[in-house]
Amino acid sequence: MNLVTVSGPPSSGKTSVILKTIQAVQQRGLKVGVVKFDCLHTDDDVLYAKAGVPVKKGLSGALCPDHFFVSNIEEVVQWGVKQDLDLLVTESAGLCNRCSPYIKEVQAVCVIDNLSGINTPKKIGPMLKSADVVVITKGDIVSQAEREVFASRVSSVNPRAIVMHINGLTGQGAFELSTLLHDGEIDIDTVKGKELRFSMPSALCSYCLGEKRIGDDYQMGNVRKMEMED
Repeated sequence: MNLVTVSGPPSSGKTSVILKTIQAVQQRGLKVGVVKFDCLHTDDDVLYAKAGVPVKKGLSGALCPDHFFVSNIEEVVQWGVKQDLDLLVTESAGLCNRCSPYIKEVQAVCVIDNLSGINTPKKIGPMLKSADVVVITKGDIVSQAEREVFASRVSSVNPRAIVMHINGLTGQGAFELSTLLHDGEIDIDTVKGKELRFSMPSALCSYCLGEKRIGDDYQMGNVRKMEMED
């Protein structure tokens, strides 16, 4: 079984891209499954089920979805093995710009949309900078010049990645992405012992543990203060 991690900011079009890509993969006679990670609520599992795709979902609740992903990814892989999948796709929640949901030796895809702002690629950390493939969506809404400038900004941040455009509505470009997924070339039966490509965002403070009151007297643990003096 091959494992592919797909992440990206909220509402960038991750689910639409995955669904269109799965259609192309299934045409090659391969069995694909999806595990959807989210924070509070998602109906994306219903969309995958309607497409005939084996699917599981996990909600992180009050926990960071990135940490929730890493804590559960081994169990997810074992589920995929039991389902006898050729390809297992994990879809992240809409992650913050500092998130780092990628694993070494596991293919990583970042989905980002043209409407997020021309400077957005510079604001995104490991989620974009350490991806193998960067998919840009919603290109039909902007001009060709804007598409090219945005793509060049992405390449300047991550020159190693393959940058491609996919239309989540029509599926244009999804077949090309399906050919980049190394089905059959990689056999993953466990991720125990593998390492993250980059460290997770760090925070263990009183607010992580449920504190609601504001002020120095209630702040403990990993706290960073701004320098406000002129």
